[in-house]
Amino acid sequence: MADQVRILHGNTFVVSDDRGDIEASPTDPTGLFAWDTRFLSGWVLTVDGQRLAMLSVDDLQYYQTQFFLVPGTGTVYIDAKLSVMRLREVSDGFRERVEILNHGEEPVELTVRLDAGSDFADLFDVKNAQQKKGELYAKAERDQLTFGYRRETFHRHTTVTAQPRPDYDEQGMTWKVRIAPQQGWTADLRVVPGVRGYDDKPILLAPPAVNLGGELDKWLADAPHLESDWEPLHNTYRRSLIDLAALRFAPLSSGGRSLPAAGLPWFMTMFGRDSIFTSLQALPFVPELAATTLRELAARQGTRIDDFRDEDPGRILHEMRYGESAAFKDQPHTPYYGNADATPLFVVLLDEYERWTGDKALVKDLELEARAALHWIDAYADLMGDGYLWYQRRNEETGLENQCWKDSWDSISYRDGRLPGFPRATCELQGYAYDARVRGARMAREIWRDPEYAAELERKAADLKRRFNRDYWVTDGEYFALARDTEGKQVDALSSNIGHLLWSGIVDRSKARAVARHLMGPRLFSGWGVRTLAVGEGRYNPIGYHVGTVWPFDCSFIAWGLRRYGFKKEAAQIAAGILDAAEYFDGRLPEAFGGYPREATRYPVQYPTACSPQAWSTGAPLLLLRTMLGLQPLGDSLVVDAALPAGMGRIELLGIPGRWGRVDAFGRGRVRVEAPSRLRPSLAGQR
Repeated sequence: MADQVRILHGNTFVVSDDRGDIEASPTDPTGLFAWDTRFLSGWVLTVDGQRLAMLSVDDLQYYQTQFFLVPGTGTVYIDAKLSVMRLREVSDGFRERVEILNHGEEPVELTVRLDAGSDFADLFDVKNAQQKKGELYAKAERDQLTFGYRRETFHRHTTVTAQPRPDYDEQGMTWKVRIAPQQGWTADLRVVPGVRGYDDKPILLAPPAVNLGGELDKWLADAPHLESDWEPLHNTYRRSLIDLAALRFAPLSSGGRSLPAAGLPWFMTMFGRDSIFTSLQALPFVPELAATTLRELAARQGTRIDDFRDEDPGRILHEMRYGESAAFKDQPHTPYYGNADATPLFVVLLDEYERWTGDKALVKDLELEARAALHWIDAYADLMGDGYLWYQRRNEETGLENQCWKDSWDSISYRDGRLPGFPRATCELQGYAYDARVRGARMAREIWRDPEYAAELERKAADLKRRFNRDYWVTDGEYFALARDTEGKQVDALSSNIGHLLWSGIVDRSKARAVARHLMGPRLFSGWGVRTLAVGEGRYNPIGYHVGTVWPFDCSFIAWGLRRYGFKKEAAQIAAGILDAAEYFDGRLPEAFGGYPREATRYPVQYPTACSPQAWSTGAPLLLLRTMLGLQPLGDSLVVDAALPAGMGRIELLGIPGRWGRVDAFGRGRVRVEAPSRLRPSLAGQR
């Protein structure tokens, strides 16, 4: 299969083969997608009836690519005196320039053909191999070609135009061209997706992108400038910033302001959990993402009891979709609220954002929403009446079973691999609830001017911490259980979730060292990062989605938690492993990679269906930089307490934005993190 080439902007993206062609099958996520619909499923260029062969692909920017081609296939070219270039840029659809050069000594007469079509598949149709239920149509006119789809009031269409004007038919377009010796021929094409409303009038999905190159330059210039003695860090940092720019999504209600979409190709939309985690990771670099995330999630906060959408008053959404399957309630994402973590994490992000930026106005603006989120923890999430945060889907047909970040079906298990029943109360959810109450208390006391409410939240947080350290502690293993079941028994698998407990601050100091020891021990730490499930557990699988793989995002928050409890060396070791792995992926960390021991593979093994780019993996290097440099807001100042792996040498992060204006942070690698067999000698500080 030809390699895929992807370009994107907002939630519009194009996935093609390495010739620039699109030949999508019903289950293949290639084509032009926007707003959860595939607007173009066929786009094949031929010259005199011949397919083209790829010479090279130049990924110019995340939104732009160029294909260099010649006529013919295989190892023998039909006519090596012709070359073809396709320059493609995505914006509100995409624009493409096709240029054919005649390198010969004689003129040539060619038939240039672009076959096109659209199946208007919903992204969930592609994922689940669903069939269309409406009417597809194609209409060739003198000046354009239109593909469309209607199902009751649901109407989508794609318009294709070209200059010079070709002969349009319902399957594509054709040019008859003559090219003189050493001359060229050029065609400019535009593909625009469209939506029609109830009155069948067109709706503007997004304004055409203007000067994306200049906008990207400004984005990079506004971010802190990194200097490092360890050269791979430069590439990873730049890649993270560019991918974060690519994944920005501006909801129709945001006034053009962006938040992070979750990942390409399946999750180019607003996600509560993913957008919050990514905003936390990116706060020291692009804090404006957090502000948009908070406002847009607050605007869609749950207001009623709706079993189909798993909605409750005060609950923060899980996922928002715009396609056909959502419109006709084949799935509940309009929006869907089936997660148990985004609601407390919303409060965590709001507090952390204010600590970093000093933007008290936003905290005041969102006071009611933050109080509603805190109320949800007590009134709707305590399903067993024991003061813990539980989850159980009410939508039994299309809702999510597991509503924590490890949301695959087998991610929550006992040591022996058995699965508990529902509802479930995973450990990290209790940490998030604790942290939300502590942070809510600070905002209540300092900004909302409600000391009684602050005292109530502090009392509830202290009580939760006390009970949690008693009920979840696995005495014979000295770690926290993955969850509790409905009988009050511990779901006792050893997992990476315990690292999130350190990040939240719910762990008693007396237990923290044992937790850190497990995180860095051979059962959880692979040499690259912390496995989601420990070696030896009943469901451990080094390439199982949440049962043994290493997730860079997970590791970044674990490292942050280790720093919170003073484990500087352990945090530096995780940072070194993940950032070392990033070099093998050309600076772009995948969603997940295999949990194989480092000494067994010598390189990180990518998980086969991981999203790329993926938002919280893109944010992981940013949070690891914050962690290594020990960046922490304190009043109107930024504390720097660097603990870098020795092999990284000197790191300078210049122009860090925040309530202090812009400041610089410096650190020098002094932490010898691991033996050469587990990390590259240069990074570990070995000679």
